[in-house]
Amino acid sequence: MIGVGDLMMLNLLFFFIYYKLGSYYANAITGSLREIVLLLNFCYFFALYFVPIQLHLSVVFIDKIVQRAIFLITFFIFLFATCLVFLNVGDTLATFLIVYYVSLLIVFSLWRVMVRVILKIYRRKGYNFKRIIIIGAGKNGMELYRLMKDELAYGFIIMGFFDDNVALKEVLPNYLGNTEDVYDYVSNNDIDEIYCTLPGTQDEKMLKLLNFSEKNMIRFYIVPEFYRNVKKSLVMEMMESIPLLSVRKEPLQSAYNRVIKRGFDILFSTMILITVFPFLYIILGALIKMTSRGPILFRQKRTGLYGRDFYCYKFRTMKVNPDADILQAAKDDPRKTRLGDFLRKTNLDEFPQFINVLKGDMSVVGPRPHMLRHTEEYSALIDKYMVRHLVKPGVTGWAQVTGYRGETKTLEQMEGRVKRDVWYIENWSFVLDFKIIVVTIFNMFKGERNAY
Repeated sequence: MIGVGDLMMLNLLFFFIYYKLGSYYANAITGSLREIVLLLNFCYFFALYFVPIQLHLSVVFIDKIVQRAIFLITFFIFLFATCLVFLNVGDTLATFLIVYYVSLLIVFSLWRVMVRVILKIYRRKGYNFKRIIIIGAGKNGMELYRLMKDELAYGFIIMGFFDDNVALKEVLPNYLGNTEDVYDYVSNNDIDEIYCTLPGTQDEKMLKLLNFSEKNMIRFYIVPEFYRNVKKSLVMEMMESIPLLSVRKEPLQSAYNRVIKRGFDILFSTMILITVFPFLYIILGALIKMTSRGPILFRQKRTGLYGRDFYCYKFRTMKVNPDADILQAAKDDPRKTRLGDFLRKTNLDEFPQFINVLKGDMSVVGPRPHMLRHTEEYSALIDKYMVRHLVKPGVTGWAQVTGYRGETKTLEQMEGRVKRDVWYIENWSFVLDFKIIVVTIFNMFKGERNAY
């Protein structure tokens, strides 16, 4: 369905631009129209080989759908444009392709998201589901049950549990028997998938169940026992024939992703520094000098990538004081100037950090850099605190746009910020960065309650 819809949009949008937007765009393609259309469809199928349609995944987030649509269309247009150049099809080719590319990005993203939304609605009505059984009713089994039961859009119908503890029959929902009863039940019922949450000490039973599932063409999934204590999205890699599990997926370990992020950082920070920043520096610099004694820019050592220190720049928002490197800014802080209060609420005080971005100490988006004292204190109290330094700190970040900006009065608040920083590292995408930037700009005009 998605593939057919993709082809329809590719071709309809092509002909719409070709025929309806005037002779200027139509003249961009002067070769045989039939050959061009065949080439168009061939390039789509070739692009699908590298960015395939993922219909088998039950859980897919909208930002990932949009990201894959952007990758597919970008790669497709690159192939198509390359082929057209070799065919020497016209002088205004670039204009036509830009219009076609932008149109495809919008239409494809909307189409892919719409399909996923419709699928979720369809599943909530009880269609397009998989019949599953869960073997093992321990902590992992019950957590898996609650997850699948609470979100019908994932498309699972849980037929019941199998567990060797017969006493659970009185308390378990849909207790179907012990592990030996699985074979008869599956043989007499239509089961699509089996989820095994048995402990590692029962590996013989697990192997027997796995072999039975494969003989009966039923997909078999194992929830590892240590997941009870390690609540992470584990990533499996292979070293020859030896499987290795890493505790997190880090998209920015990929050189390709790092080049994209750094390229955007350079482009975005350069644009800010040659357009907006000079005016801000002149106007705000004059106001800062007029309202309080001290320098225009405030420079402070903060913790950066891999725990290395760097000097972070901001427009000065406080009177010069000896506690600047010790105490956080608090609500109604007497050290703040009136102008400084406004600068903090509107995020204007952060603009000098684009100098840090251009230098390579920071990124436009990432975990906010903390004072050295905070790093020392919280790294001893929060297990995952130092994980946030696996990427460059940012001018803005996921924690800041999800309610964790400003003073952290309690350990729980800092734990919440660190949790969101680690989530960002594990789920980075260019689309996510763009979303954070847009929300940050919106908050600048709206003003933030926690910015002080």
